[in-house]
Amino acid sequence: MKIRIRDNSLRIRLSRSEVELFNQEGYLQAQTDFGSNRFYYAVNRTDDESMSAEFIDKRITLFVPQHLLQNWATTNLVGLEYNFPLDNGSHLYLLLEKDFKCIDAVATEDQSDYFENPAKSC
Repeated sequence: MKIRIRDNSLRIRLSRSEVELFNQEGYLQAQTDFGSNRFYYAVNRTDDESMSAEFIDKRITLFVPQHLLQNWATTNLVGLEYNFPLDNGSHLYLLLEKDFKCIDAVATEDQSDYFENPAKSC
């Protein structure tokens, strides 16, 4: 699971096996260790109508409605997005995506569990 935060946007990418596990179990969590502290990020299935997120006790949780999760996990749909309204009148842009293999040779990480990139040239 990868997380990307920029200004008022939260983007989480899941590998093929993570998508399967999240769809089956309804919860997936990762962490980054800073020595004396840890930062957690998670995706959690919910019965709500729309996506939402929270940041509590060093943990960011992205809540994904079951009706959206099932369709996303079992089709070629790449991502789920939502502009989550905040109490102060602004929005937090939420995006959950399937993680694709890079099409250039720059990536140094193991990409064997990533989805095939639809932009890949033959």
